[in-house]
Parts: sequence; structure tokens; C-alpha cells
Amino acid sequence: QVQLVESGGGLVQAGGSLSISCAASAGTFSTYAMAWFRLAPGKEREFVARISRHGSIIYYIDSVKGRFTISRDNAKNTVYLQMNSLKPEDTAVYYCAASRYDSERSYLYDYWGQGTQVTVSS
Repeated sequence: QVQLVESGGGLVQAGGSLSISCAASAGTFSTYAMAWFRLAPGKEREFVARISRHGSIIYYIDSVKGRFTISRDNAKNTVYLQMNSLKPEDTAVYYCAASRYDSERSYLYDYWGQGTQVTVSS
């Protein structure tokens, strides 16, 4: 079992920056690929970014490329999402998730955090 706890969400103006984190309980954190997903009101859950076990493979959806950066620190069992140049359409609850697979497919992720709200005002 892996417990994931997100933190760092909040309210920011358009064009601003925010960093969110996800701390994992398991000492086996480095055996999991990690990803961030988001859920906006009235929309389906959306993959945002993923990072492989040791950080060598990173992938983003087009809408956040150049603005968001995913990273991880396996010594701290933590994955991060640095969000710059935020837009109102980035407003959502952001969830971190852990998987044995490098994938954008949510059903391949076994463990999920409780989510953290990110709100971008215009």
C-alpha cells in the first residue's frame, strides 16, 4: 500500500506560479512511476504529466508544455509539479498517482492522493 498526500494548492492570479507536492508513505516510492492528473468542474479527469521511476522519462500534455515541470526526489519520497504562467483553464483539483507503468492512462494507476485545489483567477 502506498499513501499519497498532496499539498501546496491555492489561489493564484493568471500568469502566476504555484508549486504542488505529493509525499508518499512507502519506502518503495522509487519503484513507482508517478503522475499528476487534474479534474476540473464539468470535465473528465485529465492526465497532466508523468515521470518515470528515476526521472529519466518525462511526458506532458501539450497544453502545459513549457509551463509545468514535474520532478521527483526519491530520497524524500516526493513528487513535485511546478506550474508557471498559470491560466484560468488550469483551475482544477490536482491529484498525484502512482503506477508500476509509465503511462498516461489513469486506470493503470493503483494509488491516488486526495487531491489539492488549484484556482487561477483571471
